[in-house]
Amino acid sequence: MAQVSSIFSQLLGLVPRRVFDAAVAKHGGMRHARGFSCWDQFVAILFCQLGQAHSLREIREGLQACEGKLVHLGMTQAPSHSTLAYANEHRSWQIYQDLFLALMEHLCPQLPGAGGNPLRLPGKLLSLDSSVIDLCVKVFPWAKFRATKGAVKLHLLLDHDGLLPHYAVVTDGKQADVKVAKTMRFPEGAMLIFDRGYNDYEWFHALTLQRVHFVTRMKENASYVVVESRSIPDGSRVRADEIIVFTKQAAEDEDRFFRRVVWWDEEGQREFVYLTNHLDLEAATVASIYKARWHVELFLKSIKQNLRIKTFVGTSANALKIQIWTALIALLLVRFLELRSRLKWHTSRFIALLRRQLFVYRDLFRFLDYPFEGPLTLREDYIPDQPPLFLPSDSSTEGQPHLTKQEKLRQKRIVMRVPHPVPA
Repeated sequence: MAQVSSIFSQLLGLVPRRVFDAAVAKHGGMRHARGFSCWDQFVAILFCQLGQAHSLREIREGLQACEGKLVHLGMTQAPSHSTLAYANEHRSWQIYQDLFLALMEHLCPQLPGAGGNPLRLPGKLLSLDSSVIDLCVKVFPWAKFRATKGAVKLHLLLDHDGLLPHYAVVTDGKQADVKVAKTMRFPEGAMLIFDRGYNDYEWFHALTLQRVHFVTRMKENASYVVVESRSIPDGSRVRADEIIVFTKQAAEDEDRFFRRVVWWDEEGQREFVYLTNHLDLEAATVASIYKARWHVELFLKSIKQNLRIKTFVGTSANALKIQIWTALIALLLVRFLELRSRLKWHTSRFIALLRRQLFVYRDLFRFLDYPFEGPLTLREDYIPDQPPLFLPSDSSTEGQPHLTKQEKLRQKRIVMRVPHPVPA
């Protein structure tokens, strides 16, 4: 019979130790370690994410309750809360940022063709968005956002092929979205989706020079000149399809053309104005592309609802960023398992079920396909026939092996200890 370790141990097995050790060595994570390794810290914080631990003591006690199973996780004992707090404050959060990026490159090639991009565009479909994580300014004075409020901001680039995170950046809450977007590099031929918070005409032109297409919503007060107005078929929901030039960018020596598409939404009974640098797509496809942007909204919402990203087990900037990056790693592993399963899991249901099975000894990939099956039953022919322990009182002794006097006395004493059945 095949032997398996706990589901949590098999989940950690998806993280290559060579990749983890390379990130630790790059940032000097084992400097002054004193017996508590970076791997122990990673296991503890990942347990905090998947096990929904609310404090350092809950992390310690949760691991301590499974003391006999920690050897499969690569740990010798559960860390004390003070040791874990010191490591979260002093060990670089960039270890987990590099681990997230390397793990994404390691896991994505192992996935089957995911159906997250039904538009069948030639390049990658990427959504860019950010989410503010509110903090108490008295507890986190370094993250001052407003007079009485603190915050940090998570900028996320989502790949629609599998709905996996492609890139992430954590900044302070005051950082403008478009400034972070300008530091990112996108694959050539990709289609980028973002909202009006990223409006910057110079950046739009830079994306065009990089051969990166985009779709966004146009600002109402934008000043532009219509260069070409395209014909619209009868009965179409497209109200206008125009080639425009923004007045700020109008120049004789350079062409900076964009496309303005006006779309009528029958369900909401409202009009949407889209802006793109792709001049050849159908107008209906442009509207469908922007509608797919809601996937990144749902992804950010899923992080906040299912992982420890709204309450933190440390108050320093380093500890907070470690917890955010481990949350992204946890969600990356969860999404990988969802895509490997034959069942269509909802992320919140899958995390809730996984949370209760972390230290159960089952095969992980069979658990993905058959999560509710009982323990395996033995075959009828698995246990060989064994001779009876006691001889019946009325059975014949013919053919029975010859017993010595001591063996007969021993058998008699055993029979005397067994109570006789009461006749009906």
